[in-house]
Amino acid sequence: MTNSYTSVRTSWARIDAWLQRYAPATFAQLAPPADPYEYDQAQREMGLSFPAGLLESLSCHNGAEPYSTVLPQETPLSVTEIVEFWRMRIAVIDGEGEPEDSLDDDGEHWWHRLWIPWAAIDGDAQVIDMRPGPGQGRIGLAPKDDNGAFDGDWGWPSLETYLFQVAEALELGEPVGDSVPHLKPNGELCWAYSSDIELDGYELTPAPTTRSRW
Repeated sequence: MTNSYTSVRTSWARIDAWLQRYAPATFAQLAPPADPYEYDQAQREMGLSFPAGLLESLSCHNGAEPYSTVLPQETPLSVTEIVEFWRMRIAVIDGEGEPEDSLDDDGEHWWHRLWIPWAAIDGDAQVIDMRPGPGQGRIGLAPKDDNGAFDGDWGWPSLETYLFQVAEALELGEPVGDSVPHLKPNGELCWAYSSDIELDGYELTPAPTTRSRW
């Protein structure tokens, strides 16, 4: 699925380059690479093998500062935060159980032990689905107060696809889901509707592009 154009490492290099040039305040919110020992330990504790894309991402950035808007959806987690979030959700389903009638119409759970929370904000997680089958590796949303979803604006075939789309959006000014990149007056990147000129009291300007698709 990955190649020189869509690998996570390549996409992060493009995202980093754009941020350093146009939104250095947001680039500064990204953490340095994780120690491989950390994610080896995490995989053992969780009893899961992290997909190659997640390992590549952690080898680029071990998460970001809380509430960073470097990405249009949830904020990337560090290895420690991934384990903590996963452990917290597992404790809930182990303690309270999940009866069959708790599944939604799509047969999705509130949480599954084969979901890896790679990014999160306020208890809502963007997860990588590691259940066996054709959907393995896909990205979805696991809200704190609803069942998981892997379609619509929250669904992506893989982490590679998602980060490639983010890199494309920054360079071309295109949307990711329904959000396009903007800049705040303080130099931070944010994601908003294309028609938005203000967000949370900040004036917004469309983010500069570095190339044209045509």
